[in-house]
Amino acid sequence: MATCAACGTTIIFGGTRAGDLRFCNKKCQQKGGILLVAEQVPTEIVLRQATQIHRGICPKCGGPGPVDVHMGYRVWSALLMTSWQSMQRVCCRSCGVKGQALDALFSLVLGWWGFPWGFIITPVQVGRNIVGMFSAPDPDNPSPRLEKSVRIAIASQALINAQAQRNT
Repeated sequence: MATCAACGTTIIFGGTRAGDLRFCNKKCQQKGGILLVAEQVPTEIVLRQATQIHRGICPKCGGPGPVDVHMGYRVWSALLMTSWQSMQRVCCRSCGVKGQALDALFSLVLGWWGFPWGFIITPVQVGRNIVGMFSAPDPDNPSPRLEKSVRIAIASQALINAQAQRNT
């Protein structure tokens, strides 16, 4: 199965392509331009910023770190329509686990109601949340996901600054 170059979601059906990159939807494909800029950001800048975030306070609860990316997975269904998504949360472990538990509960309540995908995707998303709740990123070092998130944020800011300079 393919993986979205922007968000890391597993692509089961469909998706879009841009050159060698594959994306889960048009929104992620638009981020593809940012990914090209992000690859040009020096690694030492990314690591410095990621380490600073990792050792900082949690942006959600204000508690102590380590702060990292915690993935949450949701699904909801209505008869013949099923929608599922993956969400990144940059927060402490406690907030990450709470978010994953809420996502699992959301999926358990609202995921089953679509045929046939609700019955298939709901246990997958709930299982992914449960695995995430019991497996933590390395508390001593930023995860590759945090580094990628920081790299993209730096690239996004660089593009915004470049656009602002063109407009002046």
